[in-house]
Amino acid sequence: MHDRIAVVGGAGRLGTRITRRLMEQGYRVRVVSREPHRGRLPLGVELHRGDVRYADTLASALRGCAGVVFTVEPGTANSGPDSPETTMYDGVRNVLAAATGEGESPHMVLISQIFVTRREHPMNAYGQLLDWRLRGEDAVRACGLPYTVIRPSWLTDDTFAGARVRLEQGDRGDGWVSRDAVAEAAVNALVTTEARGMTFELYNEPGEAPVDWAPLFRRLTHDRVPSWTDHSG
Repeated sequence: MHDRIAVVGGAGRLGTRITRRLMEQGYRVRVVSREPHRGRLPLGVELHRGDVRYADTLASALRGCAGVVFTVEPGTANSGPDSPETTMYDGVRNVLAAATGEGESPHMVLISQIFVTRREHPMNAYGQLLDWRLRGEDAVRACGLPYTVIRPSWLTDDTFAGARVRLEQGDRGDGWVSRDAVAEAAVNALVTTEARGMTFELYNEPGEAPVDWAPLFRRLTHDRVPSWTDHSG
């Protein structure tokens, strides 16, 4: 049996896919959600009620995890508990604090989105969604943990754009990606050393799905931030 992985937001549309893939790979999975029973989750998943907006709900849910995947709906209010500031920035920091509260160093995988550096995009009018997503990313990059930041392109439930994946950096592209492909990226980021310390965008294109993600990660450039510390010995 592999290590325990927490999927924060694991009862959502993307989170349930990530949870299933981790279970299929033999991991013990702990779903952390405001409504952990709402998702169609496989048997054997640990369910914990937790809300990223409230730090005191997270400590026990994230204790003892070797990895954490953050995939939370941002909200679009200008202020308050349903604002991107509260979920995508404060929420990320709350998860980081809880996951490291006992000196642990889990691998943090943050699911963000494309266009976070394009402040002029109309989407940023919704509670400064893009700005706060980027600040959440920055918090992960500066946390000192092993991490991977994934920026999916526009999400879809099917593979009309193709099954092949394209990884880019620089936030200049556009396109579509299936939730299944994002789930694969998250799981492979957790288990592939080459994915650590990187931020990348993710797209689908015509072709076959990758069998081995390591060569895709090797083509990328590591982020220029204080590096994570490898405690594996």
